[in-house]
Amino acid sequence: MDDLPPFTHTSVDSIPAVHARVTAKFHSHTTRPIEYRLKQLRALYWGIKDEEPALYEALKLDLGKSSYESYLAEISWVLNDIIFMSKNLERFMKDEKAEDTALTNLPLRPRIRKDPLGAVLVIGAYNFPIQLSLGPLIGAISAGCTAVLKPSENAPNAARIMQHIISNSLDPEGYQVVQGAIPETTALLALKWDKIFYTGNAAVGTIIAKKAAETLTPVVLELGGRNPAIVTKNADPRLAARRLLWAKLHNAGQVCVSQNYIIIDRQILGAFLLQIEAALKEFQPKGAEGNSDYSKIINERQWLRLKKMLDSTRGKVLLGGKTDQASLLFETTVVQVNDHDDPLLTDESFGPLIPILPVDDLDAAIRAANEIHATPLGIYPFGTKAETDKILNQTRSGGASVNDGFFHASIPTLEFGGVGDSGTGSYRGRASFECFSHRRAVTTTPGWMEGLLSVRYPPYTDAKFKRFKGMSETKPGFDRNGKTTGGWLWWVLGLGGKTTKGAGLRYAVLIALVAVVRGLGKGRL
Repeated sequence: MDDLPPFTHTSVDSIPAVHARVTAKFHSHTTRPIEYRLKQLRALYWGIKDEEPALYEALKLDLGKSSYESYLAEISWVLNDIIFMSKNLERFMKDEKAEDTALTNLPLRPRIRKDPLGAVLVIGAYNFPIQLSLGPLIGAISAGCTAVLKPSENAPNAARIMQHIISNSLDPEGYQVVQGAIPETTALLALKWDKIFYTGNAAVGTIIAKKAAETLTPVVLELGGRNPAIVTKNADPRLAARRLLWAKLHNAGQVCVSQNYIIIDRQILGAFLLQIEAALKEFQPKGAEGNSDYSKIINERQWLRLKKMLDSTRGKVLLGGKTDQASLLFETTVVQVNDHDDPLLTDESFGPLIPILPVDDLDAAIRAANEIHATPLGIYPFGTKAETDKILNQTRSGGASVNDGFFHASIPTLEFGGVGDSGTGSYRGRASFECFSHRRAVTTTPGWMEGLLSVRYPPYTDAKFKRFKGMSETKPGFDRNGKTTGGWLWWVLGLGGKTTKGAGLRYAVLIALVAVVRGLGKGRL
């Protein structure tokens, strides 16, 4: 890794030329064919493979990540994502037949094309710098877009390795990397993009959304949230403790989708605390300090923010609490809090803090979750099926993992995104392709239909009006009181078909069968 160029901010003055370059490439229309897209994806795959040792080293330097976590959530993730896209791209690109088309419109062959959006901007995050930068880029390439990637400056080693990989693997006319911080990002946002994809905090997401709105640029915002875990009195305390502890040990809790706090029924609090203590001893038998499996906090500014949160809590520290500013160590720390306004609940920690709020029953837990943050990125209910169903039915979140900590976010082909102020838009798997594609509705009107279409041309006579009304008007199937009407009659007349098209197909099959039976009866077959 030492032989690679150091992390260097891109000249602000050169950024408009970078934008013009990738925009011109898109308008050359050469990124649209599947052959071009596959060539870029496959080249990126081998570029990552060739620099795999450097990526491990970079992630260790930036975040103190173990090789295991780096492979689990970063390197293998993007490699498998490329393979998945390569195998399925032809299927994703195919036109879709439009659904719910009336019989009269079928001759126009209504369909949905998947067109690339254009030149896009991807702004990555520091906590998973490889996955959260290259993941969206893979989606953009697959969709036929050109792109500029702006990695997080807070993970400079990962950023420079990605720049090296992209510059050596991808078409430089279509894919560029801009390095830097606020000035460089501001210069990028001053330009017109066809989509902006941002992963990070809500404060910066708000700035990006406001700037994008000036040019009506669509955005995907993958933000965070004060994600609750709810542990009911009927939950398995051992499973809940182990799974939620792991969610805060992973990357030292610097995971946007991990639980920000745990709401727990008082009846199970004691058993849960015993299990979380036992799990911590099992997972870290020698503690967090000097543990090569445990990441560090990304930088001193974030470490100080977490320390301030811990120092300001009114709760009681039950486990952990050890910190070291010099090494950026921050132990996983369990704190029992007593009210919704505790600093550990009012802000997203984005670190290894585990505040626990005891409540009297499930209704109180749901009420607390909705009051603390109504639209978090994730929610994690533990309990019986009836209890977890009730939680899902009475809350909102970007995603949910029942009886686990953010498992839904670890499935690479499962659509992922926020809701409300935890984000907008989604990606991963097929959704990554759709994220950077425009679903373009297309019809083709044949010449022989002109006689049928004459009803739309002026002058508008009473005869034309009657004819058009007869062609277009459908029966509501319900009366003025909202009650269903004619259900059984339509079912009988339509031979069980739920739509006009379905009924028509059933009649066609019936007529064919009748013809076959008659033919057999007359000895013709």
